[in-house]
Amino acid sequence: MARALLDGAAVVGDRTAAEAVALVAGDQRAPGADLPRLLAALRSGKDPASRRWAEDVRRMQAIARQEREGVAAPAMPAEVTAAEAVGFVVALAFPDRIARRVPGEGPERYLLSSGTRAGLPAGSSLSGHEWLAVAEVSRAQGRDAAGTGAVIRSAAPLAADTAAAAARHLLSDAVEARFSQGRVTARKERRLGAIVLSSTPVRPSAEEGRAAVARALEKDGLGSLGWSTAADALRRRLALVRRELGDPWPDVSEQALLARLEEWLAPELQALAGGAATSSIDLAEPLRRLLPWPDAGRLGELVPERLEVPSGSWVRIDYPEVGDDGGRPVVAVKLQECFGWDRTPRLVGGRVPVLFHLLSPARRPWP
Repeated sequence: MARALLDGAAVVGDRTAAEAVALVAGDQRAPGADLPRLLAALRSGKDPASRRWAEDVRRMQAIARQEREGVAAPAMPAEVTAAEAVGFVVALAFPDRIARRVPGEGPERYLLSSGTRAGLPAGSSLSGHEWLAVAEVSRAQGRDAAGTGAVIRSAAPLAADTAAAAARHLLSDAVEARFSQGRVTARKERRLGAIVLSSTPVRPSAEEGRAAVARALEKDGLGSLGWSTAADALRRRLALVRRELGDPWPDVSEQALLARLEEWLAPELQALAGGAATSSIDLAEPLRRLLPWPDAGRLGELVPERLEVPSGSWVRIDYPEVGDDGGRPVVAVKLQECFGWDRTPRLVGGRVPVLFHLLSPARRPWP
């Protein structure tokens, strides 16, 4: 409030700044959240609170005059019109409550620079203004919140330049890179807090692209890249070896893989950051970078891809899902192909027995 009074007085004059601060500091309720409308009523003397408000104005005007003597006016890159004066002073007091109407969501819904969404009361005369300086906002339910969950209780119109002048410390320029639909895109955004003022497509740097991919993977999981059949099978095999033998075999859970992205997925992250599509990435080869050496040479022995049955056929082994602490590898095979075994085959150095799903001669599961 002090900043609003002193900096505001230097731009819009002592009297106007004092009126606006006294308006916000008082306990009068603005009709339809419209502060200029309340100000007009107080100035006319018709409002019961006019007398007290006028006394507050005189006191604050005197303070403004005294404190500003010999002090240079703050630099303001925008001219403030009389219609925006109240909004400008309010914005100086509460820069985190500067609000912009949300495009496509109706004339009553606004986004505050703090990131909060709020709505004007139904029928407010402020409805439709592009920018508002909000003095009070509170949680509410029902029609007055315009579906946002928060209602603007008092505010005044503002212009874009005036908003930026009042909250210039909230202005920022940054490149926002995103990874979605399998590709990295980026836009250069100018923001006033959470409010996007402008957004232009740009080419992201390699670092920005990699960071965008990493963020997306942490949020949506590695499945967003797509597990090929080969990659999924290798991951399941590694998970079983890890479950039974522990170190040095790698942890291939989602959490562990995300924590080590740069260690095993760096070239692919670089390719995605440069514009490659996810369809060009197969995670099987990156997973092999996690294999411990020289132990990696035993992977085929410990968890083979196929099992030879007495008939001479080599049948694919289906390994349990990653994270299945009790799952067993499964082989689906015709019963007659197993004749000749006198014991159940075991994997991972004899630690894990194979579970057989026996099939009929027509390769249908036996009931």
